[in-house]
Amino acid sequence: MKNKILLIASILFGLMFINSGLNKFFNYMPIPENMSPEMLEIFNAFITINWLMPLIAVVEILGGVLVMFKQTRALGAVMLFPILIGILLIHILNEPSGLVVALIFFALDIWFLFESRNKLKPLFNK
Repeated sequence: MKNKILLIASILFGLMFINSGLNKFFNYMPIPENMSPEMLEIFNAFITINWLMPLIAVVEILGGVLVMFKQTRALGAVMLFPILIGILLIHILNEPSGLVVALIFFALDIWFLFESRNKLKPLFNK
């Protein structure tokens, strides 16, 4: 039962990041109208750095695909971890309204890393 829940969670998690990454290339989801001016300023600063958003998009798409498969879930979770830290910090410091969703996705990534701990142990052993 736990494996089925993990599989479903990883597929939904992966699809969300694939969607987010594709949106950075194709802009098919509108920017929320109720976004604070401070958040708009931060978002525009990210866009000003020409290479940043495409890099984040590629990592989100690749990480999302990798998380969906058991064999590559650890690598995908590791790739998405810094992006999730950034999302979490933005919501903690600037836009607390999205903090619950950010915490859920961060917790899911931590769960995927914990479940893959045997694959990740060699990274921390001497």
